[in-house]
Amino acid sequence: MKIDERVLAQVIGKAISKRRLACNLTQEDVAERLNIGTEAVSRMERGTVMPTVSRLVELADIFNSQVGDLLIESSNRAKDQGKLITNLINALSPKDRAFVVGIVESLTEHLGS
Repeated sequence: MKIDERVLAQVIGKAISKRRLACNLTQEDVAERLNIGTEAVSRMERGTVMPTVSRLVELADIFNSQVGDLLIESSNRAKDQGKLITNLINALSPKDRAFVVGIVESLTEHLGS
């Protein structure tokens, strides 16, 4: 399976941006913690620059998450996407989780036919 690194950088960038916003941080806040310029954070989030593994570790620490969480959000593998969905619905009530599962079942039936 061939990986388009440009697309991967963009998807990882979106995951970084999403995590940053969820933590209520600005690009300036992240840049300061990483000891880099704001433009470097912006380039990572736009996907014009692929962050290194060590940078992903630093970002995960800043966002109080796992490095794998940033990568799972960018994966197109069904197993990883299932984990992402699990993470998304984990905080929901049992009733709301059942509702989401019902929607996913309906969508997969519709799209599979």
